[in-house]
Amino acid sequence: MSTSAMHVAKTGLTAQQYKMQVIANNLANVNTTGFKRDRANFESLFYQIVKNAGSQTADNTALTSPLAVGTGVKVVSTQKLFTQGGLVSTDNSLDLAIDGSGFFQALLPDGRVGYTRAGVLSRNAEGLLTTSSGYVVQPQITIPNDATGINISNSGIVSVTVPGNDFGQEVGQISLVNFSNPRGLTPIGENFLVESSESGQPQAGAPLDGGFGKVLQGYVESSNVNVVQQLVDMIETQRAYEVSSKSITAVDEMMQFIGRNL
Repeated sequence: MSTSAMHVAKTGLTAQQYKMQVIANNLANVNTTGFKRDRANFESLFYQIVKNAGSQTADNTALTSPLAVGTGVKVVSTQKLFTQGGLVSTDNSLDLAIDGSGFFQALLPDGRVGYTRAGVLSRNAEGLLTTSSGYVVQPQITIPNDATGINISNSGIVSVTVPGNDFGQEVGQISLVNFSNPRGLTPIGENFLVESSESGQPQAGAPLDGGFGKVLQGYVESSNVNVVQQLVDMIETQRAYEVSSKSITAVDEMMQFIGRNL
């Protein structure tokens, strides 16, 4: 029985280590543009049913609750929390933020399409709009080399001004994507998520249409990590880890007592 209690306490240590890693990652990305904080989800392990509810205790009496002993805890999943981050003005014409729902999309080196909330865009040598990692925004938008000004409307229409023409020339449309279950997306780093079997199919559309948010030029979306809340969670996790550790120490002392006195 004592070794079983040690095993239960060990599952608590492992679970709290995972949670601490999630918190540490959130805090490490507090200044990462478009980052969405993670949350660790716990669930109890199987119960050992020693006696079922209703088991007879005498001729006319029965247990009103079972004798069930838990075997510990585990981290079953982590979830991205897609609450809106703060909007920070940059005055950079190629910085974009989404105010509302939706993701930007870019073509990754392995051929997959990545989805991100980080709208820090640039132009490559061919004039194509790219992410900060150099991945081409989808659908492709080419900015002329002689463009003297770039304007991106709230609805995602990209227009430029060129020498000799005072009127804006439309060169493309920023498209956003959403999912029926965005929490099912798989994070792969570099501010990107990719589609999974549980996220649903990507549903593309223009900003301000069909429930999509609007695009703000000259802004970026900051991380939605609340530092104070994460520090509180860190202290709580540390205390839970210490309690599980003390459980192992207590069980060890009980076994030593039995060894000395029996």
